This record gives sequence, C-alpha cells and structure tokens, in this order.
Amino acid sequence: MQFFITKIKDLNVEVYNLNTIVVGSGAAGFNAADRLYNYGQKDIAIVTEGINQGTSRNTGSDKQTYYKLTLAGEENDSVLEMAKTFFAGGSMDGDIALTEAALSAQSFYHLVDIGVPFPHNRFGEYVGYKTDHDPRQRATSAGPLTSKLMTENLEEVVKEKNIKIFDGYQVISVLTDENKEKVIGILALNLNNLEDKNKRYTLFNCKNVIYATGGPAGMYATSVYPDSQTGATGIALEAGAMGKNLTESQYGIASIKFRWNLSGTYQQVLPRYVSTDQSGNDEREFLEKYFEDPGKMLDAIFLKGYQWPFDPKKVHDYASSIIDILVYNETVIKGRRVWLDFMKNPSWSSDEEGNLDFSILGQETYEYLDNSNSLFGMPIERLAKMNQPAIDLYQDNGIDITKEYLEIAVCAQHNNGGLHANLWWESNLKNFFPVGEVNGSHGVYRPGGSALNSGQVGSTRAAQYITANYQGDPLELEEFLDSAKAEIVKKVNLGEKLANNLSDSSNVLEIKTKIGQRMSKIGAHIRSLKSAERGIRDSKNDLDNLFKNSELSSLRELSLAFQNYDMLITQYVYLSAIKDYIEKGGISRGSYLIYDSDGELPIDDLDEKFRFKAGNDQLNNKIQRVFYEGNSCEFNWDQVKEIPQDDNWFENVWNKYMKGKIIK
Repeated sequence: MQFFITKIKDLNVEVYNLNTIVVGSGAAGFNAADRLYNYGQKDIAIVTEGINQGTSRNTGSDKQTYYKLTLAGEENDSVLEMAKTFFAGGSMDGDIALTEAALSAQSFYHLVDIGVPFPHNRFGEYVGYKTDHDPRQRATSAGPLTSKLMTENLEEVVKEKNIKIFDGYQVISVLTDENKEKVIGILALNLNNLEDKNKRYTLFNCKNVIYATGGPAGMYATSVYPDSQTGATGIALEAGAMGKNLTESQYGIASIKFRWNLSGTYQQVLPRYVSTDQSGNDEREFLEKYFEDPGKMLDAIFLKGYQWPFDPKKVHDYASSIIDILVYNETVIKGRRVWLDFMKNPSWSSDEEGNLDFSILGQETYEYLDNSNSLFGMPIERLAKMNQPAIDLYQDNGIDITKEYLEIAVCAQHNNGGLHANLWWESNLKNFFPVGEVNGSHGVYRPGGSALNSGQVGSTRAAQYITANYQGDPLELEEFLDSAKAEIVKKVNLGEKLANNLSDSSNVLEIKTKIGQRMSKIGAHIRSLKSAERGIRDSKNDLDNLFKNSELSSLRELSLAFQNYDMLITQYVYLSAIKDYIEKGGISRGSYLIYDSDGELPIDDLDEKFRFKAGNDQLNNKIQRVFYEGNSCEFNWDQVKEIPQDDNWFENVWNKYMKGKIIK
C-alpha cells in the first residue's frame, strides 16, 4: 500500500494506492479480507464507518439460523438438491444457486475452524433442524447471536494477519473509469477528522473493490435492522452498478425499542396482543375482533414462531400472516401502538382466573407445548421454561418483559434483492464485487439462514477471482485522478457547500425520518401502484433538492447528509422497481401484499388497501434488473438461468483445474 497527498480544488486529500479495498466490517467483509490474504493477495485493507456497527454484529433472533448442506444423519442430500431448494424460491439464477450450495460445506467448516461454536454430536456430526422453506434439516445455529459470533471470530483472524482497517471512514462515492465500465476506487469521508478540511476526504485508488455494505436499512423507519446499519446501495447504483430483484425483501413482527425479531418461542408461548392509543391508554385485545374462535387465534400466534416473515400465501383462512396485517392495521391505519404482554394469557381463551384453556389449541400447537412440558401458567412462565435466555436478552437491553409490555411493529428485516453480480460475485462493473446482503443473489423466497451462507460463499468467490485474475497495482495516480476527477469534484463540492454554511438549526435527522416513514408506509409489505407512483415523485423531488434544503448545525452531520443522499437514490430506484413490477402484472408474493381492486379482503372488516389477489406468479421464472440513469430507471426482465449441468468427469475437471481454466 502506498500513500500520497494530492490537491482537489483548494484541499489537500490523502490517497492510498493498493490492490483491493473491502468496504464493510460485517461477516462477509471480514471473510473477504481473510480469504484474500489466505489466497495470496495481501495488498488489501478494510474501510468501515464503524467496526462495531452493522447488521452482522448487532442482530439476531430467538435461534439465529445458519443454512448449510446436511452434515449429519442418514437423510439424503447433495449439492444439487440444495441448489434445487434455492432455485425453487423463484427468480433466482441456477448458476448462483449451484454455487451457493457447492461452497456451503467449505464455508461452514471455515467458520468452525476459526472457533464459531456450532454444535456437533459425539461423533463430530453437525446436526441440523428444519427451517422455513427447507425440505431437509439443513439449519444449524450457534444461538441467538450466530452472526455476531461469526463476525467477531472473523475479525480476530483478520487482525492476527495485521490487515489494515480504516475505521471511521464513510464511502460517499464509488469511482469508475470515464466509460463507467469498471470501478477504480472509492471516495470516503474521514469521520475522525471532519473538522480539518485537509483531512476530511480520503481517496482509495485500487484495482478492486469488494463491497460488503449490507442491506439498505436506513430507508425504513420501522425496521429490525440495528440503528447502526444504513447501507450504501444508492451510490453503487449511481456509479452504474445494476440492481436486481429490488422488489424482494422480508418483513415481520419485531420489537422496536430494542430491535429484535420476535420469532420462535416468543410467539409459541402464546402472548397477549394488545393495542393502545399513543399515550398508552385505551387498551384493547384487538385480535379477537377478527377471528372466528379463540383456538384459531392462538394457533395463528403459535405459527408466527416459525413462519416469521410475512407471506401473502399465509393470510387467508386465519393463517399466521394475518397477524402481521392486523398489527399493521392497528399501527399504521388506526395510528395506535401495539404490544406483546407476556404476563397474562389472552383473555378470550382464558377463564376468570386467567388460566388458558389448552384444550382449544390445534394439534400442532398442543403437541409442541406438551412436548416442551409447557401446558401451564402464563406466557412468561412458559417462556422461562422453554427459553430463559429470551427473557434475559431483553433484560440486558433495559426491558423487563416479566413486568412490562413489549412494543412491536411489522418491520423491514432483510433485502433478498440488491446489486447484480455473476457467479464470481462480480458486478456488471468490472473489478467491483458486491457481497453479503448488498448482493441480490436471493430470489422471492429463501430458506431461513441462507443469507449467512450466501455472504460467506460470495466473499470467498470474490477473493478467489481477484487472486486468480486481478493481481497487480492500481492505476497510476495521475491517471486515476484524471479518470475520476468529475465525480470526486462533484462530491467534494457538495460536502464543502454544506460545511461552509452551518446554521444554528439542523434538519438532517428530520429528512432521514421523512425518508424512512415514506418507505415503511408505501414500500414495505403493503404496496399499491398508486402509492408507489406517489413515492417515486416525492423521493425524486427530495433528492433533487436535498443539498439545497439540508441544514447542518455541525460538521458531524456531514455524514448524515451523505447518508440521506444515498438513501434517497436507493428509495427512488426501489419504488420505481415496485411500480415496474406491478405494471408487468406482478402479484402479491414473497413478503409483500399488492392492492388489487379485483381481489379479496382476507377479513371483511379490514381496510380496502388489504384487498389483494392470490394466484399463479407469472414472473416467478424471471428476474427484474435495473439501471439508474439519474432522472429515470431502465428495466429489463430476463429469464432465469437453469441449474447448470456441466461435464463433471473427474479427469476432465482435473485437467482444466491444473491449467488454471476454472476461475475465469
């Protein structure tokens, strides 16, 4: 790595020259750096806004799942069978599905080798369990904080290798050559030195960028993403990276004071759902108004435990996702607040003393609680019996659910779509590798925990390809600056205009809130063509006027202003993708419901916006791809690639491998 100082307008700007920059310090980013080093490319560094920020390190669930190939027992499984599971989720290319399956065991055992405590039996078999959209028992877990443990262990091995980490650097531009054909570097805000105009900006001139920036969490107000996760998809789209399956995300019920998925035993102990006015008064058990009988209500609550993501296929006939709709109806349509009460049983299904009538439960619910020795008491007592750490988790974060209600909402949780890449995780922009959640490798549905597998596989593939094909030095400094000058000057001018016009008041957080509220209301799990069109107009107007309308009271808020810029680009493109999907005849699927005037209401008393039509998904075998062109978006719909059937005769593969013809 080489260091220079160059002049941009009247500012001194630090420049680092190196082969590869990894942007992001989550599980995918750290794995990319570790793999690059192990494969022989050591001229590398990590750039991160904050090493302790992001989704991987700060999220989890009741039992956070990692999805892998079956590695125990007698159940038949294979790479091809796992690939078929991924492919069956819809709108996923077969070559990506096969690759994620093929590297599953390798990626999993790498995590085991560096100390992630996945459980195995006395023979060394890594046993599994069935997760959602999983025909086998491929799921495993290291507990509620699986991804945190992965990140911490990967960070440790990266630091042992003395790989340079630029901590406190926010990427504000992905730099390309003049033809927008390949990425040649990045421009970052140095958050550690914002007060010094000659250290405020840093350039990284590099041959490759591995982009592990996570999902676009910042554009949602109601979110289970950690507060520290914002995303940087917008500036990649601005640079010319292609988007893919941007309509596809997951949403589900989560707590909002401490952001956490409320899956598993949190639902299976059958808590009481109550709503109040904004002041916490006028308490109502609102679910009972909509169900035919208390037994069906309890079964729907129970099934939310392992059917956690909202799914329009599970709305009719009082299935589990009707719970999500009823929570949204209370919070968004009626403007009330919704809570889980673990201290009392639902009154509709209890006697005068508050004892639950377990005899009204469906067979699956009853047998689960019976097998767990939990056919007794109040929800909190059942939770303590089945999963005491679930109670401890909230106590550790300042919420005592043994004594207080837990406020909830339907929240954004994961982006299945994202940036396009090929089977080596290289974008349409050469030398640019989106990995982890920012990569749109998933289709409409995916098995629980497959995102963690995908992040490890994708970052490994990127490292393999770079080491085999993109070694060597980056551009000469003068050529780099000439090629990227226009974009560098544009972003520096925007930043300096704000920095030189500080005021006594600030509105950057207000703008961020407005962006989030818009997306959560019209671009999350309840959608319509009319609302998408309105959101497109509003987000584009806000983007065009952002820097003119932004007021900063301190230089620390430069970071927030550039985040708002990224989020508005992201929101504009995502809402445009939703509009395009609906206009192509797209129906409710995955984790969202689309209003259809010719459809049906799941329950008669609900608001008209919940009217939708179920049916055959005609776009299930196609992938939507998009280019952002500044004032518009260009969409293409491509047929999915089938799962490849290559020549796997050993001698033929060995011959190609020995001649270096595989990683091409």
